[in-house]
Amino acid sequence: MASGKKGVVGIVGLGIMGGAFAENLVAAGWRVIGYDIAAVRRRALARAGVEIAADAGEVARKAKTIITSLPKPAALAATVAAIVKAGAPRRTVIEMSTFTLEDKSKAFAALHKAGHVLLDCPVSGTGAQAKTRDLVIYASGGTAAIKRLRPMFAAFSRAVFDLGAFGNGSRMKYVANLLVAIHNVASAEAMVLGMKAGLPPQLIYELIKTGAGNSRVFELRAPMMVKNSYGDATMKISVWQKDMDVIGSYARKIRVPTPMFDASKAIYNKALAGGHAADDTAAVCAVLERMAGVKRRRGKTL
Repeated sequence: MASGKKGVVGIVGLGIMGGAFAENLVAAGWRVIGYDIAAVRRRALARAGVEIAADAGEVARKAKTIITSLPKPAALAATVAAIVKAGAPRRTVIEMSTFTLEDKSKAFAALHKAGHVLLDCPVSGTGAQAKTRDLVIYASGGTAAIKRLRPMFAAFSRAVFDLGAFGNGSRMKYVANLLVAIHNVASAEAMVLGMKAGLPPQLIYELIKTGAGNSRVFELRAPMMVKNSYGDATMKISVWQKDMDVIGSYARKIRVPTPMFDASKAIYNKALAGGHAADDTAAVCAVLERMAGVKRRRGKTL
């Protein structure tokens, strides 16, 4: 267990992202008190040096600063209720998930009524990037608090931006994830075009990476497409669908047409229906391969 010389941080949600936050904080000398509903995640993070709490309420009683990294709005509502019920003194809660502004605003109101502070701080990056602290944090909701928390953020990210009013962090995340959604499918489309043309997947990856068609998403996801292996997920298709729904709903609400995003969503839906729910989002490549009639054995390149 870390000595906690840097301070104490609570984390509710120890999945792909929250677990990486916790491990990096422990490695940087913070005392981390965490909770997750999944026993397997609790055991894994305990081995990494995280002090496991009995529930979210215990996290709130022991840590003045609490990070939430959760898969569904219902999990956020339940966590907020547990923090409020704990009756602890003023806490700063850092909400780092991707949810609707309405869901985050409800959490803000409930915590504010109980005397706590909620910051809206979603992150840009994949689970693989989270492991190596290669994340960007879109922070919003309190400049003074964000400034105070920068040393903590530095333990698991490479950059933090203060976007001002509560909710602007989520708005920026929607913009970023819209591009991620499109770039991921575009990367798969390009890979499948090259493979159907007879080019080796590894060659496609290496040459695109050096040219004008490259993107950060291509660099992160194309290696999985080359290997034709998507089980070691950095963002599961099932979780990504939630993000897609949030972005699409917000775009419709403010009347912004999203033709390319909408086209990409159809491919993610096919991936979900095709049994890829637990796979990484790079598995859209497998969907496009089937559509193009490309034959590869799983885990094998051409």
